[in-house]
Order: sequence, then C-alpha cells, then structure tokens
Amino acid sequence: MSYQDTIDYLYSRLPMFSRIGVAAIKNNLNNTISICSHLGNPQHKFKTIHVAGTNGKGSTSHMLASIFQEAGYTTGLYTSPHLYDFRERIKVNGEMCPKEFVTSFTHKVKGLIEAIEPSFFEITVGMAFEYFAQKKCDIAIIETGLGGRLDSTNVIDPELSIITNIGWDHMALLGDTLPAIATEKAGIIKKETPVVISEIIPETKFVFEQKANELNAPIYFAENFLELQSFQNNWQTALFEFNQPLIHLLDAPLFTKNFTIETDLPGKYQNKNLKGVLVAVQLLSQMGWKLKAPKVIAALKNIKKNTGLMGRWECIQENPRVILDVAHNEHGINALLEQLAGLHYQELHIVIGMVKDKDISAVLNLLPNTAKYYFTQSHIPRAMPVLELSDMANQLGLVGQNFEDVNQAITAASKNAKQNDLIIVMGSIFLVAEVDRSLFTSLHS
Repeated sequence: MSYQDTIDYLYSRLPMFSRIGVAAIKNNLNNTISICSHLGNPQHKFKTIHVAGTNGKGSTSHMLASIFQEAGYTTGLYTSPHLYDFRERIKVNGEMCPKEFVTSFTHKVKGLIEAIEPSFFEITVGMAFEYFAQKKCDIAIIETGLGGRLDSTNVIDPELSIITNIGWDHMALLGDTLPAIATEKAGIIKKETPVVISEIIPETKFVFEQKANELNAPIYFAENFLELQSFQNNWQTALFEFNQPLIHLLDAPLFTKNFTIETDLPGKYQNKNLKGVLVAVQLLSQMGWKLKAPKVIAALKNIKKNTGLMGRWECIQENPRVILDVAHNEHGINALLEQLAGLHYQELHIVIGMVKDKDISAVLNLLPNTAKYYFTQSHIPRAMPVLELSDMANQLGLVGQNFEDVNQAITAASKNAKQNDLIIVMGSIFLVAEVDRSLFTSLHS
C-alpha cells in the first residue's frame, strides 16, 4: 500500500472518536494490551511522562518535549488529534515519523486489526510506542486522548504524571460532576510515582489526594510552589514572572526565588500550564535528569520551533490580525476571553464552528455580543451543522453570517475587517485543522 492508501485504510477501517464520537470508545484496555503484547511491549523500552487533563495537556506536553530536546535527550512526543498531517501525532525531537514507518507498521499489524477490531486511537498508540522504541528515545511525553483511567495510553509506567486541570468536557463519557471527571483523570496516577497537579480546583483536590494516598504516590500541587507575580505579552510572546514561596522545601532549586520565563505561547492562561511543567522539571532534575535552568529557559522560548506546536493562540497574519485557537469548551473559552481582555484591537470578528457533543450553549453564553460572527462547520460527522449553531447563537444575541466552509468564513471576515481589527478562528480543533494557511499569503496583499 502507498502512504495515502494506508491512511485511507486506517480512517475507514478503524472507528475514530474525532469523527464519530462515543461509538469509537472502548471501555477497557484489552485491545491496547493485546497490541502492545503483539509488538513485544515497546512501551517498556523507554522512559515516559504521562499528561492528562481537560485543557492544557497539549501545551504542557509540548513544553516538556521542548525542554527535554533542548537538554539533549532523544525525545518522543505523542499527542492527538492532529491538525494537518496524521504524523503530527508521533514525533521525535520535533520531527514527524516518516510515511514509510506508518505504512510498514500498518502492514505489520493488519492481521491483528482484522482479528481484534481496535479503534483508531488504540492502533495509533501502539504505533507511537513502536516508533519511540525503534528510535531509542531516552524519554517520551505521552498525552492522554480522553480521560485517563481507561485511556489507551494508560499502559505505561511513567517517571512522573501531570494532570493539568479539570473542567466540563466529555461528560457523557467521564461523568457529570467535576469529582467524577477528576476520578477518571486520576486513573493515570501510579504506585509510588510522583504526580503534579497544575491547577487546584476545590471540588476535585480531594480526589487526587485520595488516589495518591492509596498508591503512596507523592503529590505536588503546583500552585503551592509557584505564584504568578506579573505578566506581560504581545501577540507573539509573553513574560511570566514567578515567585517560589516554598523554595526552602526544594532540593537544589533550578531557579532563584523570583524568576522570569519568556515563552512563545503568549496566552495568560499558560501560566497554569507553566507552573505544572516547572514543578515537574524540578522533580525530574532531582531524579537525575540533566535539566538545567538555562536549557529550560531556552526551551520555553522556542516551544513552537522545537516541537511544531500549532493552534494555541497562533497568529498567522497581521493587519488585520488573524488568530487560530483550538479552545472548544467553557474552560478554554474563558481563558481565551481573559487573554483578549489585555490586548488592543478595534473590532472583533469571530469565526466559529463546534462539534455536537460539546456544551455549546455554555460556550455561546460566554461570547461577547459586540463581536461580528461568521458561523461555519468542519467537515466531519460530529460537526454541529452551521444552521443549528447560528440559530442557537442568534437566540443569545450573537449575530452574523453563515458559511459552509471555514475558509469562506475567514475570507469574508478579512474583507470586512479593518487593519486594526482582530479575527479569531475558534470552537473546534477540527475547524482549525481545515484552515487553508496558503490563503494568508494573498489576503490583503
């Protein structure tokens, strides 16, 4: 099979959550265990860090990957979903796995696929583990897909786990209360293995404490160790000044009591992810990983360059400025609006499309009725039809035009926008994935 034939086979043969939703989810780890066993358990041939959470796990994973790369380690990175190329899910030192590997791996497991009927995600997890083992990775950063306890990635024995935060998302699968959702995320906590909680939420703190105590796992709430003192940003970078109130408890602290981090992820909400990452790095350095402050600082300035991260407050055009952001739930939209509050622009244009299984009303209720709206949809079965989305928005006083395609919507917004206006494309990672970046060489040229 050619590479394209292989991708077509994987998409058509395997149930895929990003396309069909809940029907693609398996409620146990049996298939993943079978796949890993068939491959000789490659997940045990390299060290790992496991990352879960409602929001921020992608940014956190890329931050960690950048840090280990900068420190000279051969670093694997597994994330999902991808934006433009399937191979974005599986990277080593910022480079996507080769097309030939995807093809050869799929050929190797085709018989197993036919025998056990795995999901798309289960196979891609096995593919990532196999690639990281082949590349002799020193460490791999493994992002959960959904939840934690029953997530296919939860067959690793990590050096450390990070849970970024808990919010309202995937309630049909994870539970309809924050403690229930937290219980699923807490499933990645392993016996006697440190776990870092990036953000303290009163309703869920006890869940993590209880699980950590059961497993004798040291638990660290990052907000106890780091306080944000000041924040400055422009459209491309940000400066975060932190204080370490508990520096006296740290063994050989990497940073002085007060220190500043510059990062190319300019959202103010990244301070919470940074806290989790910095506490994790401190712990990992104490465990023997050679992570020094100058390398950490350099890595956080170059996350996008080192890892190829896209879609997190990503500015792809100026005059008018166009931002792509994959925020898609209540927590993520609140963070995006907080970021907007500190920036200067004339008029706001919002290109938005969402998927049906999100709490769409909760998101729309947060959005400003002073913006101009361009409603659209991605081309996947889970997408909320544009007419339904605009009807819901209109009832809440959000008024705009409807477009069948995100690129038509962006073109219209760009024609309407003045030079000092701001255009944000948001609401779904799948919508951002359909943005044609070549448009931005010709728009307003």
